[in-house]
Amino acid sequence: MYNDDPRNPNVDRTTTNTNTAEKDRMAGNLEQAKGRVKESVGALAGNERLKAEGESDQMAGKARTTKGNWKERIKAWVDRL
Repeated sequence: MYNDDPRNPNVDRTTTNTNTAEKDRMAGNLEQAKGRVKESVGALAGNERLKAEGESDQMAGKARTTKGNWKERIKAWVDRL
């Protein structure tokens, strides 16, 4: 049997490894990169709407990255208590 086989009684399924802070940071970085591409394409094509969308995506990505950083800081602070 494989380790991910649901019939395997030796697999511990009680813990889930969900690091939402890391997910937020990665999603934020991806959003920022997407925004930089949109902004660059918009500037090259002379499309102001696409350029503005890119700037907006970058700001949203920066906010999400910051959210992930704060989650990690708060978690570290709580873990020290």
